[in-house]
Amino acid sequence: MAGATASGKTQLAIELARRFNAEIVGADSRQIYRGMPIGTAAPTAAQRTAVPHHLIDFLDPQQRYSAAQFSYDAIECISDIHARGKHAIVTGGTGFYIRALSGDVALAPPGDAGLRQRLSVEARLHEPDFLHQWLAVREPARAASIAPADRYRVMRSLEVSLMQNPSGTALSPASLIDIGISFAKVFIDVDDATLEKRIAARVDAMLADGLTEEAERIGPQAVAASAVGYLQALAYVRGWQTFDELRRAIIRATRRYAKRQRTWFRSEPQTIWVRSNNPLSDVEKLAREKLGWA
Repeated sequence: MAGATASGKTQLAIELARRFNAEIVGADSRQIYRGMPIGTAAPTAAQRTAVPHHLIDFLDPQQRYSAAQFSYDAIECISDIHARGKHAIVTGGTGFYIRALSGDVALAPPGDAGLRQRLSVEARLHEPDFLHQWLAVREPARAASIAPADRYRVMRSLEVSLMQNPSGTALSPASLIDIGISFAKVFIDVDDATLEKRIAARVDAMLADGLTEEAERIGPQAVAASAVGYLQALAYVRGWQTFDELRRAIIRATRRYAKRQRTWFRSEPQTIWVRSNNPLSDVEKLAREKLGWA
């Protein structure tokens, strides 16, 4: 179940989970990080106590995390939930994660930590362009599209190349389709006026709860610092803008992000849009009719 930021999908998922004896698997590329509950609007401790949540608050903000890795991790969570006789509700606003999980996009396999460590050692022992030359031997076309100085992309491309099976075909990450799990993709839509009010209220709550302190602790170099609100908060901390300017900047950035989410899900295959004053009832009906949930 997806929706734009501030659409109310988190609480809706919790209510559905209570009705269907379900657990929630997060699909948010920023809520995965530890220590960022304010800026990412992560489920509260009370919400996570009411209904078990997975793939929330588990990764260091400095670490990278791919859609392929998410797909594998989510399927592991879903399989475990099903094995315990419960339903799984995947909830979040990161469209690419949901597309990967549902099998509607081809992805490179998730990373191999041991192989990545080996490549890091090789990079330290040899000349700066050594990994790029190695990649050029294995994947000439791929190497030609990457600058030798782009260390991350060079290393990731070489890692994927070295992870290929003997036939030369990269191993594909699993998806719900691959393992035969039925699902329905639902997008919770909210009218513009209501969404704007919710966004403004959320930003005010974040600022009151300590967003600027959280952003300062995470720092600008963290992978997770690209989340909406953090760079704006750091600009305020450094004295580059007033508090009112900070508030307006975050609201504006959040609106733009919500617009991008809507645009993404309009092109998402087989997505059912729910536009009503009673989304809980509508989604509950969909779950019963399309998935046979009781």
